[in-house]
Amino acid sequence: MAGGAALPAKFADLLPGIIARAESTGWEPWLAHVAGAAGCASPVRLRGDLITADGTTGHILSARTTHTMPDGVVYKACGTRRAHLCPSCAKTYQHDAFHLIRSGLTGGKGVPATVVGHPAVFVTFTAPAFGPVHARRRTASGAVAPCHARRDAQVCPHGVTLACAARHGEDAPELGQPLCLDCYDHAAQVVWNGFAGELWRRTRIGLDRALARTAKAAGLDPASVRLRYVKVAEFQRRGAIHFHALIRLDGHLPGDDAVIPPPPVLDAETIAALVTDAAAGTEFTTPGHAERPGGWRIGWGSQIDVRTVELGAGELTEGHAAGYLAKYATKATEDTGHVSRRLTEDTVEAYADPAGDHIARLIHACWSLGEPGGQWLRLRRWAHMLGFGGHFLTKARVWSTTFASLREARAAWTRCQLGVDTAEPDTTVLVNHLVYDGQGWHTEADALMANSAAARAREQRQVAREELWSIQESSIY
Repeated sequence: MAGGAALPAKFADLLPGIIARAESTGWEPWLAHVAGAAGCASPVRLRGDLITADGTTGHILSARTTHTMPDGVVYKACGTRRAHLCPSCAKTYQHDAFHLIRSGLTGGKGVPATVVGHPAVFVTFTAPAFGPVHARRRTASGAVAPCHARRDAQVCPHGVTLACAARHGEDAPELGQPLCLDCYDHAAQVVWNGFAGELWRRTRIGLDRALARTAKAAGLDPASVRLRYVKVAEFQRRGAIHFHALIRLDGHLPGDDAVIPPPPVLDAETIAALVTDAAAGTEFTTPGHAERPGGWRIGWGSQIDVRTVELGAGELTEGHAAGYLAKYATKATEDTGHVSRRLTEDTVEAYADPAGDHIARLIHACWSLGEPGGQWLRLRRWAHMLGFGGHFLTKARVWSTTFASLREARAAWTRCQLGVDTAEPDTTVLVNHLVYDGQGWHTEADALMANSAAARAREQRQVAREELWSIQESSIY
């Protein structure tokens, strides 16, 4: 290098691979070939034939084979939503989730602009307590309060004083950890995680029934109103799942899924009260288990936070709510400190321990309660998720657009940019015979150069956005 400067050790190690790639396929053709997956941490490699045919006549318009392409494969981004697995694909998922959620509040993406006038609330449903844990608490003035300050603190049967005077920081490792591991009911928590989806379903049913009663009392046809929702699951530091939900009130015409304004007699405060009552009044008991013949009680915790969404201004705007939900849509158990794939008999011992730390005991509870051959086996199946086996983002069908529609729109835009759109796309059929060849980049050098090219493209797009905003602002002022 100029001036005798040495190459960074990592780059020096990859230099032979970079040179080999340049001498084989050339960097420009290879980067153009992998552009669609360039930012992916572990792209899927596919090989086979790609055929474009006329859907009416069956005439083959074009035929290609991956054997003639660089590396003999096509690269497809993994598409995961998990940020710790692939930040690039997770960011794309997060952006899609943001627009899917926000369009249900502001319109667009197939939702009429009149939706901005619909009452909407943002709700956080939490799990109940399974034992005292270290927490970061704040006073009414916003100051950080002691964790568990008790002058008359009890001493548990295991000799642990159930108090903590520390004012924990946001990243304190103690957060979410039980004050006494042996007192904490790990079995009840993983069972609650496993039945949280059913609890949400029953809460929605109770909420719909309460809305119907309220509408009838107001002189309305109960069938003339509907509640639409979008929900995201999030793991608390203690490993219990909780849900954030946006709930919107719509008018309804029987047999028609159009999004229309609701009757003005029902407002956001009414919906907030109905949600609070439905959460407090929904509970059930699980089927019996050998460890608990009477089953476990499943209900929400006492901390149910319901806030009205205010468009454009206020403490909670539509942008805040959509961004909050979209952020957590790319996470799973990361905040608990545990990350693993599905566990098996061969791998569970590395994570489960009845005498270990908090997460190890939760995983052990999943594995021990998940009896093979019984209805509780799903706990063992989802032990890596601490018992929770539900989707992390769900929505009512009429809330807004779909992820599939957003992906199709992005693919159409990409084809347009590359100039590969056909004049009559409705009559064109793609017949691809592709098989799995593997996953990941062939070399570390390939991964470095592909991701560097993707990073440069992201920077260029950001600069273009800023320039566009600057032009728009100058035209206004």
